Amino acid sequence: MANDPNTQDLALVDRYWRAANYLSVGQIYLMDNPLLRETLKAEHVKPRLLGHWGTTPGLNFIYAHLNRIIRERDAEILYICGPGHGGPGMVANTYLEGTYSEIYPEIGEDEAGLKELFRQFSFPGGIPSHAAPETPGSIHEGGELGYALVHAYGAAFDNPGLVVACVVGDGEAETGPLAAAWHSNKFLSPVCDGTVLPILHLNGYKIANPTVLARLPDEELAHLFKGYGYDPIFVEGQEPQAMHRDMAAALDIAFDRIAAIRAAAKADPARRPRWPMIVLRSPKGWTGPKEVDGKMVEGHWRSHQVPVSECRSNAGHRDILEAWMRSYEPDDLFDASGRLKPELRALAPKGERRMGATRHANGGALRKELRTPDINDYAVAVDDPGSMDAQATKVLGDYLRDVIRLNAAENNFRVFGPDETASNRLGSVFEATDRVWMADTLSTDDHLAPQGRVMEVLSEHLCQGWLEGYLLTGRHGFFSCYEAFIHIVDSMFNQHAKWLKVARELPWRKPVSSLNYLLTSHVWRQDHNGFSHQDPGFVDLVANKGADIVRVYLPPDANTLLWVGDHCLKTWNRINVIVAGKQPAPQWLTMAEAVHHCEAGIGIWDWAGTEEGLSPDIVMACAGDVPTMETLAAVALLREALPHLRVRVVNVVDLMALQSPHHHPHGLPDADFDRIFTRDRPVVFAYHGYPYLIHRLVYKRTNHPNFHVRGFIEKGTTTTPFDMAVMNELDRYHLAIEAIERLPVPGERSVSMVDALKGKLAEHHAYVREFGEDMPEIRDWKWPHPRP
Repeated sequence: MANDPNTQDLALVDRYWRAANYLSVGQIYLMDNPLLRETLKAEHVKPRLLGHWGTTPGLNFIYAHLNRIIRERDAEILYICGPGHGGPGMVANTYLEGTYSEIYPEIGEDEAGLKELFRQFSFPGGIPSHAAPETPGSIHEGGELGYALVHAYGAAFDNPGLVVACVVGDGEAETGPLAAAWHSNKFLSPVCDGTVLPILHLNGYKIANPTVLARLPDEELAHLFKGYGYDPIFVEGQEPQAMHRDMAAALDIAFDRIAAIRAAAKADPARRPRWPMIVLRSPKGWTGPKEVDGKMVEGHWRSHQVPVSECRSNAGHRDILEAWMRSYEPDDLFDASGRLKPELRALAPKGERRMGATRHANGGALRKELRTPDINDYAVAVDDPGSMDAQATKVLGDYLRDVIRLNAAENNFRVFGPDETASNRLGSVFEATDRVWMADTLSTDDHLAPQGRVMEVLSEHLCQGWLEGYLLTGRHGFFSCYEAFIHIVDSMFNQHAKWLKVARELPWRKPVSSLNYLLTSHVWRQDHNGFSHQDPGFVDLVANKGADIVRVYLPPDANTLLWVGDHCLKTWNRINVIVAGKQPAPQWLTMAEAVHHCEAGIGIWDWAGTEEGLSPDIVMACAGDVPTMETLAAVALLREALPHLRVRVVNVVDLMALQSPHHHPHGLPDADFDRIFTRDRPVVFAYHGYPYLIHRLVYKRTNHPNFHVRGFIEKGTTTTPFDMAVMNELDRYHLAIEAIERLPVPGERSVSMVDALKGKLAEHHAYVREFGEDMPEIRDWKWPHPRP
């Protein structure tokens, strides 16, 4: 155990805390006179007061005490600030330790630098009010609450020397993702992983109401967190001297327990430890104004944002602000030049031990290239298009198994999924590893081990958050999920995309590995689970994001999925979404053809069309595995009934290729788009998802008026696979009818064919309702034309 800090040491910590509080208040309020060298005037105050004070003094208090632990124990700590509203505190502390000025030299460590530090906060052309990517030491934005603890665990996996100190706000603790995240300790190995030290910061209130956990007595809270598997240590009060003493003791106890757990794990690595956590009760808006205009502020929700709101126009409010800031005794904290005094500067750790400078908060600097096998070793042999079936995700699972093996020494790759790895046909990975599990096991359990590399829990929130924390600290991962339920993390995807967009614009932020989704068990093969499992709309959300960030791939078969999966694992600073089925399906392209097709992102399948070097009468386009099969089946019908019809078949594997190059870097130039889709011929486009997205992507193209898109139109139930396509008019019969009806002069033979196709639809309708399965000619269909 470290020596108990003496009164003099804690007095210095208190001054450091006061300095952080002073800088935090200054950021919210001031644009000039940063050290109050003159009486505060209206023009010194920002015209628009933006920021959050209420949680900030508690965050500063924790930061100051963690600095002591780092200095005394040479600990490596990553600070995750769950209440992202406390951004002024994160900026203040990284400024005090010197990191901020090293990264942003224009914000110097003097009075002029303080003025710029204050002015930039929540100011046009400046920085956001949250702990954003611009903030050194941060991997967590916190603008949307609920993800801090799951990010902390993601950062700790495979980081045995790291302690992640995660501050959880009591408002944040009411969210569903955070409530689930407490269970992450059942997946943390004391041997191969780092440590997460949760610090539940109970200051009593959220925006305008009390918080649930803050109103629970200590005994009930202790039972709650012991039930979660933690060993809680309580620190509570409001008198600074006593609180400093108690917090220092609590952290020493916590770090002693962490050391004991790690020592014990050497003898019994499979035993699940009871990790320590801290419950810190302090007043909201601590050390701020007690009341304003006769209303309580400190210890109340009124301190949540800007406690004194009219400082520019109201002299009385301005007096309150000045008295508040002077209560921190700035002359006791900063020298005549505005620099933090030497004895306080000495309290900050050195170099990369500073929490603002830790390499783990700039994971791209730690990132090592992933070792990947040769995709040709997994290629499906395709003699003729559609001549054989394969399970695309099963083939990808074999590839991922060997990615795990190749990177076993680095321990920098994990597979994430909500209890669906085997269901999604990726079960081959269990030949190389197990599922992570630190809770009790039974002899009947399957592939559970403390040091497995497959992260499975029935919470998409946890899978997403773990993966984000893992990637942002320099590692690689892959997330598979049922397509319909990836919507559960829509908001988390949004936040990560925003983080990447800003981080890409900061030269000091090094690129991190891409977040890779495989969406399978998709809408067209959820016939057994029904309407609740049928939703392809996540791609629509993804397409809203910045072009430099997102990619969407719809590989039509196993070989194209192999190329896409391998490509995505090698990218950085992206979010890649792959949509592919897991059921046996026709295989179309050899590996050489798949590579060529995927590198282009879009292409004409000459072997499927009947152009014979002439301009086509119609273009049959498709994106997605089931739409591809139904399009080719429709083309086969057209070729048989209308042999003189010139048909072009176009397949899209990279959905973003449809956009204009002005909107997306993968977009085809207009000349190439016109060459593929023509400038004036009808295009029948069978699309995996909601049809309007294709119209959105191609609306600026010359031939857009002639695009006729079919896709999911929100019709579903428990039925047969082909009936799902029929219900949404994406089947071969509807596609062929659409093609004929779009011809300028259909002709008598075409009209007759339409009648025959409508008859087949009626026949199908009757058959499936009598026999409960698709007609044999549907189930057994094969592409009838060998490769030329």
